[in-house]
Formats: sequence, structure tokens, C-alpha cells
Amino acid sequence: METERDYPIFTKEMKKTHTILIPTMLEIHFQFMVHIFGIYGYHCEVLHSESRTVIDEGLKNVHNDTCYPALLCIGQFMEALKSGKYDPDKTALMLPQTGGGCRASNYIYLLRKALKDTFPQVPVISLNFVGMEKDPENGWKLTMPMILRMLYGIAYGDMLQTLYNQCRAYELIKGSSKKMLDRWIKKINKLMETKDYPNTKKYYKAMLEDFGKIERSSVPKIRVGIVGEIYVKYSPLGNNHLEDFLISEGCEPVVPSMLEFALYYMFTKVNEANLYGRKNALTPVYQAMYHLFLAEQKKVVKLMTEQGKFKPPHDFVHLVESVQKYIGLGVNMGEGWLIPAEMGALAESGTENIICTQPFGCLPNHIIAKGMSRAVKEHHPNANIIAIDYDPGATRVNQENRIKLMLANAKAAGSQ
Repeated sequence: METERDYPIFTKEMKKTHTILIPTMLEIHFQFMVHIFGIYGYHCEVLHSESRTVIDEGLKNVHNDTCYPALLCIGQFMEALKSGKYDPDKTALMLPQTGGGCRASNYIYLLRKALKDTFPQVPVISLNFVGMEKDPENGWKLTMPMILRMLYGIAYGDMLQTLYNQCRAYELIKGSSKKMLDRWIKKINKLMETKDYPNTKKYYKAMLEDFGKIERSSVPKIRVGIVGEIYVKYSPLGNNHLEDFLISEGCEPVVPSMLEFALYYMFTKVNEANLYGRKNALTPVYQAMYHLFLAEQKKVVKLMTEQGKFKPPHDFVHLVESVQKYIGLGVNMGEGWLIPAEMGALAESGTENIICTQPFGCLPNHIIAKGMSRAVKEHHPNANIIAIDYDPGATRVNQENRIKLMLANAKAAGSQ
């Protein structure tokens, strides 16, 4: 690691002059995130390009042994900067850093290396919650009000993602679910500008009521759970529009909530402090945030159960309790114990067909996903789990043919 900074940083003055580019991942949630950043004076834009150039630029600038999400994120950035659409002198890039053992913590250094010869003036912003990238001149500041709005944005995004998937798979009037989704995205963005955004119960109820009015078929469809590494699990670019493909095949995609990952992250920080004596000033903050959003998840589960039209997300406390028959809670590299927990919870709740999305170069996730599927199957013999690798050399046709084979087996078994 460099001992002396030889790269540009995002200064306070740049807040007024620069556009901050963000790579795509969660289509609904990121719309809220960009709007929230705008409330605090940052001009951000999510990149949506899915051209072959993205992969080519990634391969040019990142070693092909590096995991696929890094290649796609950096490829998107480099394509955008070379497109002529953005002025490199007035553009900054943002990447998340987890702070854990996963290589995601190092993407930012790979990106700076890629920029060094071609766009040395472009600063890179670290989006992290663990105090990484400290610099007294840094003009990017995450404040507690901003963090709270982001976490509530995740909660609202999860509710919309869940309702949207459960409606569009069965909608009788094509496009009605998307129309309702777009309406609610605009409504939540306006809500985030007010002090009423923590009043989630009121808005959850309104969402349930509105999506409940969408005309849906009562003919049951095969439900397919999607788990795996966080980027390829959620990103249409990373998983070749997996959710859309499943719907085109007459299935209902079941995607665990982002709040589950946030709870896992906060729980892990507190659990590590207890296991290894690593308590610090942030430990009570993580603990407080964990309990706040655990209560938020319980609120969602309760409201959805009471209404009865939609299937609620997994209960996180149950995930923590049940996963320990497969793996210990100290296994937390990458998505750690969360992946087998989600696989087990899906199988337990009747979603027996599960796709585990994996970047080919993601070693920890291969271990705790592929490596744990047998343990999950021992407890749930009817679980139909397949691992799909995503990387520059994997063809979409091959991926979809493997999924079709899984679905054929599910249909033959009469699975739902």
C-alpha cells in the first residue's frame, strides 16, 4: 500500500463542479441513493451501459484473474470516461469498500491504477462505513443523517423490489407492475426530501395496498430463489438479466432483500467484537443500527403477513439461528454464512429451486456457497440448487441452458 498519496482526491470545491459516477447494481435502490446524495449537494449519476465495451475495457485495465464485479465496475467507468459524454476534469468516480477480507476492499486501488496513465486527474471516492480512506482534505463526507436516509432507502427499495417481483411474474395487464413501481420510486424520492421518511409503516401499508390492486393470475408458477455474491446477485449487468430471464421462462424470481445483507454486515461487526475482543468506538453504533433495522424488518414481515397477499422476506433472527446447523457465525469472508442461511431459508419456506450466482474469481463465495450446498441439501433433500459462474468467458447461452435444465427438473418433480 502506498505510504504517500500520489492520486487526486475529491475536494470540497469539487462538490459544486463535479459529477460523481456510480456503477450499476441495485436498479431500484440506487435511484434512491443518488437522490439522497443530491439532497446533500452531491451530483451523482448511475452508469447503465451494458455494451461489450464494458467487458473489453475491464479486461484491458484489470487482470482477468480478478473477480468479475471489479472488471465490470472498472470497465463501466473507463467506457464512460472515454465516451466523451463526461469531462474528465469535472468527473469523479465512486466505489464501495467493505473493509473486510474480500477483494472488494481493493477495487479502489485497481481503479486508481487503471486511471493513472489515461485519466490521472479523476478522483475516486470510497463509499464505506468503517472509516477507510481517511484524508483531512477529502470533500466527501458521510454524515449520520445521510446514512440514516440511505438505510431507509434500502428498506423502501427492498419492499418495492419484493412487491414488484411478486406482481410482474403474474400480472394480467402487461406493464402494470412497472408503472406502479415507477410511480412509487418518484413518491419515495420526494419523501426523502422531507422529515417524514422514517414513518415507514404508513408508506409500507400504502405500497401493499397499491400493488395489491394489480390484477394477477392465480395460476402458481415455479419460484426460483437467487442467492450468491452481492454484485452478481442483484446487478442485471453482472447476471445477464437473470430475473427477466426467469420471468420469460414462466417463473417467479425470489430475491432476498438488501436489508438482509445490511443486517448481516452490522451483526457481523458486533459478533466479531464479541468473538475476538475487537470492540471499538463503532461497535455500539453497529449494535444500535442493527436493532433499529431489525425492528424495521420485523415491521415489514408483520404488515405483509397481516395483509396476506404477498410473501414476506426472511426473518433475520431465524436466519442467524438456523444457519448454525450448517456453518459457524464466525465465517464471514465475502457474504459468509449469509449465503447458506438464505439457501436454507428459501428451501424451508417452499422455494426449493435456488440459483447461486458466483463470480468465477470469488474464492470465499465459492467456498461458502458451492461448498455448503451439500450441507443445505442434507437438511432439505428436495432442494434443487445450482451454481452459475459469471465471468468474461462464460456465455449467456450456456448459463441459460443450465438454468433451463434446472427448471425442467423442477417441472418434472412438480416443484413450486
